Amino acid sequence: MIGRGSEWRRWEPHIHAPGTVLNNQFGGGTPWETYLTSLETVAPRIEAIAVTDYYLTDTYEEVRKHKAAGRLPDVQLIFPNVELRLDVAAKTGFVNVHLLVSPEEPNHVAELHRILQRLQFQAHGDTFNCTRADLISLGKKADASILDDRAALAHGATQFKVNFDQLRRVMRESDWAKANILIAVAGAAGDGTSGLRQAADATMRQEIEKFAHIIFSSSPAQREFWSGRKGVTLDQLKERYDGCKPCLHGSDAHDQRTVGQPVEERYSWIKGGLEFDALRQACIDPEGRAYVGTEPPRTAMPSQVISHVAIADANWAATPEIPLNPGLVAIIGARGSGKTALADVIAAGCDAITPTAWSASENISPSFLVRARQLLGNATATLTWGGGASVTRFLDGRDANGHLAFPRARYLSQQFVEELCSSAGVSDGLIAEIERVIFEAHPQDDRDGAIDFVELREFRTARFQQAREREAEAIADISDRIATEIEKEASAAGLALQVTQKTGQIKSYNEDLAKLVVKGTEAQANRHTQLGQAVQTLRGTIQAYGNQRRTFVALQDEVASTRATKAPELLRQAKERHLHSGLNQQQWDEFLLIYKGDVDKSLAGYVVWADQQIAALTGPAVPAGDPNTPLFPDTADLSKLTLNTLLAEMTRLEALVSADNIVRGQYSTLSQRIAQENTALQSLQARLTDAQGAAARRKELQSERDAAYGRVFQAIINEQAALADLYAPLMARLTASTGTLRKLGFSVRRVVDVAAWGTLAEEDLLDRRKAGPFQGRGALIALADTTLRPAWETGSAADVQAAMANFIAQYMRDLISQAPYGQNQQAEFRAWLKQFAHWLFATDHISVRYEIVYDGIDIRKLSPGTRGIVLLLLYLALDDVDDRPLIIDQPEENLDPKSVFEELVALFIAAKAKRQVIMVTHNANLVINTDADQIIVADAGPHPMGGLPPITYKAGGLENAEIRKAVCDILEGGEEAFQERARRLRVRLDR
Repeated sequence: MIGRGSEWRRWEPHIHAPGTVLNNQFGGGTPWETYLTSLETVAPRIEAIAVTDYYLTDTYEEVRKHKAAGRLPDVQLIFPNVELRLDVAAKTGFVNVHLLVSPEEPNHVAELHRILQRLQFQAHGDTFNCTRADLISLGKKADASILDDRAALAHGATQFKVNFDQLRRVMRESDWAKANILIAVAGAAGDGTSGLRQAADATMRQEIEKFAHIIFSSSPAQREFWSGRKGVTLDQLKERYDGCKPCLHGSDAHDQRTVGQPVEERYSWIKGGLEFDALRQACIDPEGRAYVGTEPPRTAMPSQVISHVAIADANWAATPEIPLNPGLVAIIGARGSGKTALADVIAAGCDAITPTAWSASENISPSFLVRARQLLGNATATLTWGGGASVTRFLDGRDANGHLAFPRARYLSQQFVEELCSSAGVSDGLIAEIERVIFEAHPQDDRDGAIDFVELREFRTARFQQAREREAEAIADISDRIATEIEKEASAAGLALQVTQKTGQIKSYNEDLAKLVVKGTEAQANRHTQLGQAVQTLRGTIQAYGNQRRTFVALQDEVASTRATKAPELLRQAKERHLHSGLNQQQWDEFLLIYKGDVDKSLAGYVVWADQQIAALTGPAVPAGDPNTPLFPDTADLSKLTLNTLLAEMTRLEALVSADNIVRGQYSTLSQRIAQENTALQSLQARLTDAQGAAARRKELQSERDAAYGRVFQAIINEQAALADLYAPLMARLTASTGTLRKLGFSVRRVVDVAAWGTLAEEDLLDRRKAGPFQGRGALIALADTTLRPAWETGSAADVQAAMANFIAQYMRDLISQAPYGQNQQAEFRAWLKQFAHWLFATDHISVRYEIVYDGIDIRKLSPGTRGIVLLLLYLALDDVDDRPLIIDQPEENLDPKSVFEELVALFIAAKAKRQVIMVTHNANLVINTDADQIIVADAGPHPMGGLPPITYKAGGLENAEIRKAVCDILEGGEEAFQERARRLRVRLDR
């Protein structure tokens, strides 16, 4: 026995035949030939027929004779449908019920007649049984003018009414009837329960429908009602009607024209083998096994379904040809029976075994093919796909994973699951798979041209990360400037003292200079002093021009360097950041940074101008003249004279101040010293002015830094939002889902490593030995945990700014006081200040992390078994884009039976509706409660020395008694699982 198991097949559950007792319109001549030909040629083809007649089985027996003679080759199942009329009036007649009888027992017709003759109708002072003879007798008594037995039979059938309570009692009292008969009731308004509309009939209608196993109706509204999707809940169906009911519809043909042609092509489809038990299974699982429509429910695409496996050149494969169901295939068997062998064979044919698995050691690998590689020889597997394609692969892996190979199935082998879900590491493989599913959940148009999740994530977050880097660099630069201003601010007092000291020193020098003046030359000495002051002023002006000139020359160097190095490098970096701009080289050249004006010409002109100003102010050298003749009159404007002219006049006056050469030399030297000190005083005064303005500048820079710090966090928040948006399609689906799927979730959050931030300061920047709030190890970390962490983790950019501002306002003085250097150690303190500022406003300890959680726990912290559940959630419920076959080896590993039922059953039921699923399992729940479409039972013979044991397979659906027995014998808890399935689906067949 090697069948495909439960497949959607067209059944005709309600069709009459020539010679039917009532309303026979099949015509004369050779009605049977026309009738049979119609059934043989009808499309879609019919594979199971319930031959219907009123109270009798004559036409059923006639159809069986034609089948035995070779007719109806496609019809593999024929069974009787005995139509009865209850003594309950409907809208246009009486309510009809149908006895659908299993043909499995050879004497089923005789047994059925035994049941029917127990049904009685009392009339005309007599009691009539439901038999041919009594129906004829009833017809003649009802109309004495009828003499023909055939006419009397028809008339008697119109008169005979079955008492509902009697029918129910007869069924209840017969074990044979309970085991072999399914009750169907018409749901239509004419001769069905819908015709019972009066309030007084409501209880009767409910009792009849409760008694029935099947509702004969093609109405979508009725189908939704009886599946618990509309009007009533599943619990209400259970309470009022003993559970869900399958709705079926037949042609109810009474003439040749309607044979196998129901109204509006509402065909009946039953999923199962061509055996009566498939109908019983449809009663157990109406939603999954019965359907009315033009076509059966679609499952996996034919091109993505493995329809057949053929193993060649393998003497151990006692069953070399195995057809596969397109839905859920369960491979079961005892330990060592060859379950995993078949899964491996199928996976090898799909190129779905990973290179890692093929290269594993034969001694430790869980793979049958890897362990048996030396014994496989030239064995091959040929897979035939539903679309007609076929592929052949060697089973020892010699031709696996070629450069053109593509895995045509997803194989969750034990090794694959262990690799993704092991306790070692952080399950990067599992996270990568989840990210792949997240990526594929995005519509093609929303992927921005990315080829995978990592690239899409980079596309969505790059601008925010770049913004963060830019602002972080700006903060570092501003911090350096603030450190400089703080140093200047601290130097103000010292500079003021130096200015005072320098002023006093100059005053002393001037007093000394006055003592060197010879009596009678006081006027010349005063004039000398005036000229010295003018020289000092002029030299300051010339020095300023000199500084400008040096700046212009340095700018020329910078311009040249920018053109040659910096601008091209910035352009290269921009091109790397924006690889997908689509700009050509010519377009990119437009982004090369250039100077707005002709800076070369301007700078050259500025240098010439500075030289001219310096030359003009310095003036030409003045030759020595008459010592007694001034070089310019006393009334001359000293500010208009050149430096050389002023210096020459001062030299002339120095000779007149004292005739003594020694005194003259002292006067000249002292005058120069006074000039130098005045220049130094000017410099000190300029630095003091600069230092006195440092506080205002520092505050302005700090405001800029605060704003930049806020922009850093805004960039972080924007990145966080962009990452959250990546999960939006999948999150929307998870939010709308129920059951196990709701346990899976995703979160994007800021992760703050306060310890790393605080430790850096405690170890390298602060002297923890000094008294203060940060004394001792961990004090800073503890404080940051309470004052900064909340804002860092969940606050807005404004919240973070405020938190840092408050921290600085409250603790900056204490932090500075615990510097390892004193402020008098200027060089060391200056370097420390910069390091301190860089640390304080650093954001390296803050990252945006997206987490995948299951039941609120980060997947990285789950046990391997629970990670396995997540993996199955991923492939069974969320991976909608991947429609390839899914092959799973023992999905229940690490799960207790209760968890298997709660976590996996619903997922398998949903998954098999959209892709082919092949699983190796030893769990009864995964076979029975998922209503597996095909059960493949593996069995291995004795293990020969130096070879592989013979492996045989048999296959079928759960509707097959032999398969059900194997399930119960092999799988622990099989009987209980069948009972649980009945409870879950709210059915009871043994009425």
